[in-house]
Parts: sequence; C-alpha cells; structure tokens
Amino acid sequence: VQLQASGGGLVQTGGSLRLSCAASGLTFSRSGNVGWFRQSSGEDHEFVAAIRYTGGTHYADSVKGRFTISRENAKNTVILQMNSLKPEDTAVYYCAANPRGIQSTVRLANQYGYWGQGTQVTVSS
Repeated sequence: VQLQASGGGLVQTGGSLRLSCAASGLTFSRSGNVGWFRQSSGEDHEFVAAIRYTGGTHYADSVKGRFTISRENAKNTVILQMNSLKPEDTAVYYCAANPRGIQSTVRLANQYGYWGQGTQVTVSS
C-alpha cells in the first residue's frame, strides 16, 4: 500500500489550496477511513478531516466551514479543499488510511496504519 500526497504550497492569509491523496494497493471506497492530519514542529499529529468509505465526513472544529474533504472514486483519490486559510493552518499535512477503520476511530492518528509522505502548507500573514 502506498499513499501519495500532493498539493501543498505557500499562500497568503485567506487563500486556498487543494491537497490530493492518491492510493495504490487499497481502494478508498471499499472500506475504512481516510484521514488528513497535520503536524507543526514539535507537535503531535493533529486531526484535520476524514472521510469514511460510506462517504461520511468528519472535521476538526478549527477547520469546519473552511475545509472540505471529498473522494474521487474513479481516481481512488481523496481531496482536501482548504479555503480561507489562516497562518495557524501552517503545518505539514499527511494523509492516512485505515482500511479496517470504524467511525469511532476517524480522529485517532494511532489507528491509521498507512501514511503518505506529507506535504508542506505555509500560510503567510
């Protein structure tokens, strides 16, 4: 299983970025959870958003209303659309997958067994 994250970059406050997570070796729409987490230097992985194989979505309060997670089944890709970005959104963003994940574990980084390589998001003030 491999996850390939892409789409990070440098934007100004209020700007937008679109992150993608493409998978090989597993099918996102078949089972489990796919999540986006972020990590600032020295901090633990912080939950950002997740999508279940059913299509159900979950968001951290800090991004609700600004970020949208979705899935493109034909491409086996999960998208994180990030709008109205703030400096505090600056972090390395990781996608992660848990093919056996259940709803109660979507926010728990330690329940995800497969991780992408991370993509840097920097929001300037």
